[in-house]
Amino acid sequence: MVGAWPEPVERVSSFLRESGAEARIQEFPEGTPTAQAAAEAAGCDLEQIVKSLVFMCDERPVVALVPGDRRCDPSKVAAAVEATSARVAKPAEVEAATGFGPGGVAPFPLPEVDAVLMEPSFFRHAIVWAGAGSEKHMVGISPSELGRLANARRMDVVAAETYDSSKPKES
Repeated sequence: MVGAWPEPVERVSSFLRESGAEARIQEFPEGTPTAQAAAEAAGCDLEQIVKSLVFMCDERPVVALVPGDRRCDPSKVAAAVEATSARVAKPAEVEAATGFGPGGVAPFPLPEVDAVLMEPSFFRHAIVWAGAGSEKHMVGISPSELGRLANARRMDVVAAETYDSSKPKES
């Protein structure tokens, strides 16, 4: 039903329809404040949760798509876009660059973002779950569709150590 979702979720939904994507948006009323909570809500493994992390690389916004069980390595992000440095974007920068609030960043559409980098390990899975515009909405999508729609480059952007999934999602 059109208009039933918050505007950012409707924007994602419209983009999916216009792109002819094979994906589905699902609402999780309990919310998905952590990667672990997102995995439990979606009924999937933690490594199938897509964290859409926004970095400022020499003051240009870049999004890294990272599995829920891994941390992102900002130095790898900076190197991938030939920047001298990368830092996690502040909440206002996240919203300005993506049109989504922290915790609800979808990997598309992102017209103001310079580059989207996607961890290759997602391709081991048939379906992954990414943010769909709010903390209560996720999109189930194949990694190849995710890469296509996000216009993402496959790139190793994860840190060597794993991520503590009980902590709030990085944003």
